[in-house]
This record gives sequence, structure tokens and C-alpha cells, in this order.
Amino acid sequence: MSDSLHQRFVPLTAERGTIFSEDGQMLSTSIPTFDIYIDFNADGLREKKGKRFHENVDSFAIALANYFGDKSSAKYKKELQLAYKNNERYYSLKKKLTFEDYKAFRDFPLAKLGRNKSGVIVEVNTKRLTPYKLLANRTIGLSREFVANDRKTKKQNVGLERSYDSVLNGHDGQKLVRYIAGSTAIPIEGTETDPVHGKDIYTTLDVNMQDIAETALMKMMLECEGPYGTAIVMETSTGKIKAIANLGRQKDGTYWEDDNYALRATEPGSTIKLATLLSVLDKGSSSLNDMVEIGSAGKAQVGSKMVTDAERSPRSSLTVQGCFAHSSNIGMSKLALKAFSKKPAELKEYLHRFHLDVRSPIDLADVPKPTMAPLDQKGSAEGNMLWMSFGYGLQVSPLHTLTLYNAVANNGKMMKPYLVNSIQSNGVITKQFLPTVMDDNFCKPSVIQDAKAAMEMVVTEGTAERIFKDMPFAVAGKTGTAHVSDGKIKYADGVYQASFVGYFPADKPQYTCIVVIRTRPHDPVHYGGLLAAPVFREIATKIYSMYVQKKDPSHYAAVKDSSNYFYAGFANDIKKIYSAMNVSYADSTAQNSWSSVYANNYQPVMKVNNVKDNVMPNVRGMGLKDAVYLLENMGLKVSVKGKGKITSQSVAPGTTLGKGITVMLELS
Repeated sequence: MSDSLHQRFVPLTAERGTIFSEDGQMLSTSIPTFDIYIDFNADGLREKKGKRFHENVDSFAIALANYFGDKSSAKYKKELQLAYKNNERYYSLKKKLTFEDYKAFRDFPLAKLGRNKSGVIVEVNTKRLTPYKLLANRTIGLSREFVANDRKTKKQNVGLERSYDSVLNGHDGQKLVRYIAGSTAIPIEGTETDPVHGKDIYTTLDVNMQDIAETALMKMMLECEGPYGTAIVMETSTGKIKAIANLGRQKDGTYWEDDNYALRATEPGSTIKLATLLSVLDKGSSSLNDMVEIGSAGKAQVGSKMVTDAERSPRSSLTVQGCFAHSSNIGMSKLALKAFSKKPAELKEYLHRFHLDVRSPIDLADVPKPTMAPLDQKGSAEGNMLWMSFGYGLQVSPLHTLTLYNAVANNGKMMKPYLVNSIQSNGVITKQFLPTVMDDNFCKPSVIQDAKAAMEMVVTEGTAERIFKDMPFAVAGKTGTAHVSDGKIKYADGVYQASFVGYFPADKPQYTCIVVIRTRPHDPVHYGGLLAAPVFREIATKIYSMYVQKKDPSHYAAVKDSSNYFYAGFANDIKKIYSAMNVSYADSTAQNSWSSVYANNYQPVMKVNNVKDNVMPNVRGMGLKDAVYLLENMGLKVSVKGKGKITSQSVAPGTTLGKGITVMLELS
């Protein structure tokens, strides 16, 4: 009985594992926090009529007020004296102190006397920290404990924190302790079970790409003020998710990673036309150059449905490739009717082959399943099939769409999307995840090549032509603009979903990207080519320059100077630069003069550049700022061509100048 009253098992908490980016940057980790309580009935505070408490309460209150700054010392003293008077055994003083704050607190008067004399009780907890804050916050997820209504402590996890909770969590240990006088706990030898700390997760995410995607998407969301947007970047050959941004609008107008919109199933709109194109080409009912009658009215009767194009077709007849490039609903529905009018359910068979009717296999929990209208019921099958051919009557996630486009970019090899590269324990890999092929050849090679050509046409002369004009590299993809009917939102509310999905560089794809943005009701700017495509362009351009463009060392090698080691400018400026760089030089110039610099036996030599009124000076070798300053102060007009240093001037040095003369300067 004595043992049961004076000894018990106490837990030894396991450390939760850390989530890293692919290059080892910390994305989510645990840090200790400290809760401070005081037992005012402790013997050390009560002995000798509370002498120790009364002697230290003033200095303790002053230290608390000075360090934390949240209350005055008088208020701290009053609260401490009241708690002492009430004999509180578990008075809460401070919650969730950082280690730095706790370290400072330990040196405060009273607290530094130790637990038995001060009554100070310290409870150590852990707090999950995401050092990069917004970046991929919803995908990385959170792990936190809360007290439910039944007063039991429960855990709330989302994202990777939830999907890999058992791996990250580890197992708590325990030890048996015996309490002696003064509530001191003494461990009993041989009873301790060490905790098994959680393992670390190394993701496929790239911090730089994530920042690029998040920044580009944020810029557009702040501009359009839509309710949410998402952007995903996938490595084409592997299926690795390199970036995944999810921004939802908050009540104060800011944006935060509040939900995983990349997994939310919605009617995709015209981006699904790739599935229709692949289906009809693979079936052989149409070929890329077949002509389709679109008409000039912008709407047409197709089977049992009246189909409308969002934008008028440039011609009354388009090729199959043109129907895709100009995103004609009429054209794509006519192709579907020709292929599947006798058996509408056959389209669903193709969608199944493209993995568009099953949950995405990405390594996250609670991935929603796509939904599709029935294609096997008399009376509605044909109509549903026609709607599905251009993006209605089915709901798929942006990740589903991205996976399909990535498969085409990858020459017909569909890769499983995934977020985790490996699980490690103390730096040792315990489990490695490798790229997984979902379907090695889901379409004929010729169909894949035709689909690529159609997607390239979207950018060169179709719905995305204007946005991608003058791109420094080739891209391919598809715009999408879907009229939204989702939950409480109905078509009449005028909400749209703008999207663009594609890959780059088009000739040798390395990355595939999708951008989806939901608009405000009746927003006049709601097309995929105007909202989503610019975000895609910014993401693609920055990733291309950082990761794709070949870093040829010859680009950075020193080249022979274009003016043969000849520089010119204001003498004092040149001297200042040489002095700062500790470069020795020969000087034959005077103060406040113009000079030129040339090499003599590997040493710079400064020589006076004589400037006379009404005589054209020699400005070759100068920077543009110096030359413009000098010439315009002489009353000349200056025209400039090129960048760099000045290599030639249209008026020869020494020429007598007249009024209104224009000098053309060419730069290297």
C-alpha cells in the first residue's frame, strides 16, 4: 500500500520526427515549450511563516514584469500574494515559453532556488514548428493536441503529418519513480523503458520551386480576389511533386494554406478535352486533320443537346487539332458523338483507362474520389456523355488532371504522383520510395504524339497564344474555363474555375504544372487564359531558368574585353574603385578631370581625357551614365543603342560642334 501511494510510472515522451524537403531543408519539426506552475503549499515557501516567499516576491515580480512586459510588477506581486494566501497547489504562471524564455526564467529570484524551495513546477511539452510558414503548409500539415469536450486529450493531424503519423510519432517510454520528502521523484533502477523516437521524412518538395509557385499564385489571387487557387508542379519523368500551393481567402482578405484544393474534385471544364481527344484518336473514329463543322453562330445542336462555345470559332470549320487548340465545345462534343453515340459508356471505359474515375494514389490520407454522371441509363446516357466530353458531368481533382497531362508529356508512361522520397532514422534510410509506373502505355504512341501537337497548337495559335507570346522556350498545354455548380454555388451565381495545365520545355518535357483559380461571382475576368495561364508562365519561366536551362560554364568564363582593355570615365570615380579594390595603377591625371585607362605591362595607366568646349570629346570606353552627363552638358542630344560600355560614336572626337547635333552611341 505504501509503494502504491508513493511510487508510479511516469512517461518518457518520444520526440516526433522531422519533415524535410528533398534537399534537407526543415519543413516541420518539434521544439520544446515550457509551462510554468507554482505550488504555493511547498515546504520551502511555507517554512518560517513564509519567510522565503515574502523576501523574494518583490524581486520576483519585478523580474517577471521587466522580462515579459505584459503586466506591471505591482500586478504580478498582487496576483502572487493572492495565490499564496489561497494555498494554490498548481498556480499557472506562464504557458508555452520558448527555451530562451525558460532559460532566462530559471535565473529569476525565487525560481533559481530550485523546485523544493520555490515551489516552481516545470512541464515540458513540444510544439510543431514550420520554419517556412506558408510554403506548402497545408500539404505538410499540422500535428497538435487538444482537449475535447470529454476532457480527453486528442490529436488533430492533417497532411503528411497525418498520413505518416505512426512513422513520425515513435513510441513513448516510461520509468518508475518513488516520491520522497519534498515531492522529490527518485527513479527506481531497472524499470526504465527508453522511448523510441519518431523517424524523419524526406519529401519530394523543393523549397525554391515551392516559393516560386506560392509567390506566382499569391500575386494573382491578390489581384483577382478569388476564394481559392492551387498550383502543382510535378517532375515529368518520376511523378515527384516538387511544389504544391493551396491558397484560400480569409475573412480579412489575406490568403493562407487552409485546405488542400489540389485534391478537391470539381468539374474541370476544358482541360478534360485532352481525355476526349485521346479517346477519339485511340478509337480511330477521327484523326488529327479531319475537318469538323463548327458553324459561325457560337452554338449548335449536337445530338440531343444544344452546345455553346464560350468564344466564337475563328472559322466555321476546324480540324480536330484546331477544335482542341481553340477549345471548341461544339467541335469536341461532335467528335465524342461520332465515336460513342452507339455506346456512350465506352467513353467511361477510356476515362477509367486514364485513371480519372479512381482516387489518386498520392501518399496522403482522405483523398476524395472522382464522381461521374451515369453513361448506361437510357434517356440520359448520350447527353451526359456529351457534357463530359468538354468538362461537365464529372468531377476530378487538379491532381488527376495533372497526372494525365504528365503522362502525355512522358510519352504515354503514367507515373504515380508522390510526396515522400524516404523515411530515415538517425540519418539511416529505413524505407526508400522510388518512382512507380501506373500505366506503361495507356495510349498508342501515335496518339500521344498527336496530342502533344494539339497542345503545342494551343500555345502557338490557340486560346493561350497571347499569354505565351515571346516565351524564351516552348511550352504546351491547355486552357480551361468551367462554369461552377458546386454545393451551395449554382451555375446562375456566375462563379467560374479558370485553369491551365501543361508542360515545359515542349520538346523535352521536364516539369508538368497545373494552375486552378476559382473566381468571384460574375467576375468579368474568368478565363483560364487570363487568370491561370499567366501564373503558369511565371512558374515555368523561373523554374526553367533555375533548373532546366543548361548551366554551361563557358557562359561564365571571362571573355576578351570588347574595347581591348580601354575604359574611360571621371578620374575621381576610377581612383575610388581602384583604391577600394587595392589595385595599384599609374596616374597622370589631375583632380576633377575626365580620364581613360589602358594596360601597360599588366598595370592600369590613367591618362587625362581632354574635354574642350564646342569640341566633340572621346567617350569610347565610358559607361552610359558618364557619357550622357558629359555630352548633354555640352548641349548635345544623345541616342543610344545596346548595353554595356560605349564602343563607337557617330560624331568623331575633335569635331567642332554646332547647335542641335545628335550623337548616336553604340554600346558593347
